[in-house]
Amino acid sequence: MADNASGSGPAVPRKRADARRNEQTLLDAAAAAFLASGVEVPVRDIAARAGVGVGTIYRHFPTRADLIVAVYRHQVETCAEAGPALLATSATPHAALARWIHLFVDFLVTKHGLAGALQSDDAAFGSLHAYFLDRLVPVCAQLLAAAAEAGEIVPDLAAYDLLRGVGNLCIGVENDTRYHARRMVDLVIAGLRRH
Repeated sequence: MADNASGSGPAVPRKRADARRNEQTLLDAAAAAFLASGVEVPVRDIAARAGVGVGTIYRHFPTRADLIVAVYRHQVETCAEAGPALLATSATPHAALARWIHLFVDFLVTKHGLAGALQSDDAAFGSLHAYFLDRLVPVCAQLLAAAAEAGEIVPDLAAYDLLRGVGNLCIGVENDTRYHARRMVDLVIAGLRRH
């Protein structure tokens, strides 16, 4: 058995690059299928989108719950990783915050059918809400702190409150075509500005 770099135990096997790419392709295909048809979309439709056989999906994700959890976690990670990248590349911290909030809105409004699945009795979904908060609240807090330090927004805004407010503005968007959550979120973003 191989030792890890510290010599303290067995090495954790790493996925080959092609295996990571294949898993990424499956997650992207599943996310697109969930968006188009909800989380109950047939696995064969996801496989067709990914250009693989159904067995390949089940090798990576033995149950539908495993696949839903993996897609959700992947999308949370993508949103979390975007925060620091936007802060490094945007013209101002407020611009980075605004762009990140829009990514967060995209994340929320594309969860067609996921809310119902997350509220089911399936134990696989039990830790997802905590994971969501653990990953995204600190990123939002970092963006808020940078914008406040730059004097661009009012200070002392709680990241949790902002995310919860934006989340509440996005509720029901999939059921009411007359409601434009993004316009409401833009008002919140503008309202953060220090005058």
